[in-house]
Amino acid sequence: MQRIAESELIINARGAVYHLDLRPEELADTVITVGDPGRVAVVSKYFDHIEYKAEHREFITHTGTIGGKRLSVISTGIGPDNIDIVVNELDALVNIDFESRTIKPTLTALNIVRMGTCGSLQADVPVDSFVASTHGLGLDNLLNFYRLEHNDEERQLLQSFATHTQLHMQVTNPYISSASPSLLKHFVHGYHQGITVTCPGFYGPQGRVLRLGVRNPQLITSLTQFQFGNHRIANFEMETSAIYGLGRLLGHHCLSLNAVVANRVRQEFSKDGAAAVESLIQQSLEMLRSI
Repeated sequence: MQRIAESELIINARGAVYHLDLRPEELADTVITVGDPGRVAVVSKYFDHIEYKAEHREFITHTGTIGGKRLSVISTGIGPDNIDIVVNELDALVNIDFESRTIKPTLTALNIVRMGTCGSLQADVPVDSFVASTHGLGLDNLLNFYRLEHNDEERQLLQSFATHTQLHMQVTNPYISSASPSLLKHFVHGYHQGITVTCPGFYGPQGRVLRLGVRNPQLITSLTQFQFGNHRIANFEMETSAIYGLGRLLGHHCLSLNAVVANRVRQEFSKDGAAAVESLIQQSLEMLRSI
């Protein structure tokens, strides 16, 4: 088995992976990711017991148990570039032997569940409601650096999306990956479902205009109107496609759950986004503890 060089997988002096500062035994097989470092404690306060805490840069981890189930909650910071770090290092913790620096012969598949916020792209997906993402459609280019192979339906969906939006001619080469069916099936009642578009920024990439003009001023309308069979775009945010794409390539089960804090069609913003996120966390943890 080929040894992975020190420059490719950085392990610190205490035997922990570099960015997350975690050792393999400090991570649970079910991982909740949150963007905001402050949200880690909002999740872990519902744990029956916290066995381990770590903090390095924007990456904060609490590992503990709830209802006898072991969970880790990790902050990723914002954006797909951070997801590239987090998902690759999570995988390394369970699928690479740190002593020999070789890939383990047997795959360990993690359950990785994002709990975050998003903007709705449909009038009937209101603020303070929840979205479980059936797919992550990436405008961020991250997975174009990897060998992500699309199936026939995904290729057809992307072709239809490209024809409809023309974004491939302007700013990006979109990609798509789906949620884990084994996780998604548990998040039906109380959750809207649909495609989540992932953007590489919050302002121009999401069609917001402050002092700078944008290349595609019809972005919101274009995304809202897109439909492929029974699939439509429900929302957008900044991490889902990267989690889904990397998770799929690495053999993990991934799901993105989002509290809607803005409705871009109605031009509304939640009056209490923190309460919406708290409700999402409570409802979703109750489901996760039984999976």
